[in-house]
Amino acid sequence: MACALPLVAQAETPLSAEREAELETLLYQDCGSCHGMTLRGGLGPELPRSRMNAYSQDGLAALILHGVEGTAMPGWEGLLTEQEALWLADHLQNDNPLDE
Repeated sequence: MACALPLVAQAETPLSAEREAELETLLYQDCGSCHGMTLRGGLGPELPRSRMNAYSQDGLAALILHGVEGTAMPGWEGLLTEQEALWLADHLQNDNPLDE
């Protein structure tokens, strides 16, 4: 029987400011290659805060890690940790410039 556990931020060392900057670059360059360099849409849909907040932070991080079946959205679990995916989800939900 498979059990899906939510992603839980464990007591990990906080991400360094340098790693956060790398993740923000990844967001706009790598994610932006499909979602548009300003995340306003392209091959993939736009990523405004209002859309991102339709998901729980754990749910959005899971989408980032595992991708979306039947779409061009790949999973990033081979390149990102759960903590990094949660940071990206938080950034998309709370620090997203599209809704400003």
